[in-house]
Amino acid sequence: MKSIMILFGLAIALHTAYAQETISPAAPQDKPVYLTNATIHVGNGEVISNGTIAFSKGKITAVGSNVPAAGSDATVVDLKGQHVYPGIIAPESQLGLIEFESVRATIDVKEVGEINPSVRSIIAYNADSKVINTLRSNGILLAQITPEGGIISGVSSVVQLDAWNWEDAAYKTDNALHFYIPSLLPVNSGGRGNAAPAVDRLKAAMEQIETVRTFFREAKAYQQEAKHTATNLKFESMRKLFTKEQKLFIHCNLVKEMLIAIDFAKEFNIDVTIVGGTDAWLIADILKQNNVPVILTQPHSLPVMQDDDVDQPYKTAGQLQKAGVLFCLSNEGFWQQRNLGFEAGTASTFGLSKEEALTAVTLNAARILGIDKITGSLEAGKDANIAISTGDMLDMKSSVITKAFIQGREINLDNKQKQLYEKYEKKYGLK
Repeated sequence: MKSIMILFGLAIALHTAYAQETISPAAPQDKPVYLTNATIHVGNGEVISNGTIAFSKGKITAVGSNVPAAGSDATVVDLKGQHVYPGIIAPESQLGLIEFESVRATIDVKEVGEINPSVRSIIAYNADSKVINTLRSNGILLAQITPEGGIISGVSSVVQLDAWNWEDAAYKTDNALHFYIPSLLPVNSGGRGNAAPAVDRLKAAMEQIETVRTFFREAKAYQQEAKHTATNLKFESMRKLFTKEQKLFIHCNLVKEMLIAIDFAKEFNIDVTIVGGTDAWLIADILKQNNVPVILTQPHSLPVMQDDDVDQPYKTAGQLQKAGVLFCLSNEGFWQQRNLGFEAGTASTFGLSKEEALTAVTLNAARILGIDKITGSLEAGKDANIAISTGDMLDMKSSVITKAFIQGREINLDNKQKQLYEKYEKKYGLK
């Protein structure tokens, strides 16, 4: 019976998949493009009114209000006052690693075992995921594909969201190793059932953390050996971390957990980024002193502690901005990422300016992911990753993405939801 149900689930999943739209990646940019008469939000806080942005061969060549006239071979698009933004970057996403949560065969986000530094998420990335198209429609053009499961889950990579396969999608490979600190929140089950008391769970969590610390010490010692008697693949995969070619992203939320993360950075002399950071506002000065960035996840959520302000998750971004901590926003998961821009819009009403909120999902994200030299803002020399909206891209009510470009290629913004909307709009004569 179990086998029958699994086959039934797969049949439904495959039927649903084939019912979706089919969108091919765009061809490389073949001639210069000039977007004129636009309000350009550079991504670094600067706004250019009635500006022009030009790009050729996938790279931005000029941005400003006095850009030289286009040549005869260029395509000129009059945007008539529309808004031009850098493409939004979605950190900490399982996009392309999960398609149907109820069907195990479509889930590639976890590996067996607790310590897996050699796992590479990029090779499991599904560039044909139908979820991708819903993100692009909201101006999200890049994503960090992140593994989970165990304590050390593997390494993430950044992908661009218009590709034939994972090789085409790869934007920056193996940029960060991920360490999920066991929760140190002393939640007591009250002794019901077989659940362990809070004190035992905390003890077990601390033991797991010490296991990871020991693993790191052994891996560092291994790197310092002139010659190895035997090759250790897990230790070998840690090499880039200790040479600072790779960062350690530590997933944690409580103050005591984040202090452990900072301790890891000091002891092993590695670059650490905190992912989660629910209580980061409480130690913003310490994070600033130690130059530890934060990826704030799930901005639309309730506070962890009962005595926190109910709107604390909305205010945290503004408090980190004021303290000078480098941070960006993330929605985690995969399909939820489509709302990332709107969550930045919420942050802009709780302490951030609108341009600071935009930076939190563009240039700041690029800085934390190590790709800010090539993307994250609309500046000459960077990739032409551009989203165009008739209104404010961070406002759910007014945002309508009309065009988008990834590395200069104009991408298709269609998706199944749009097709259904147009289908029934026609059926009931609403157009």
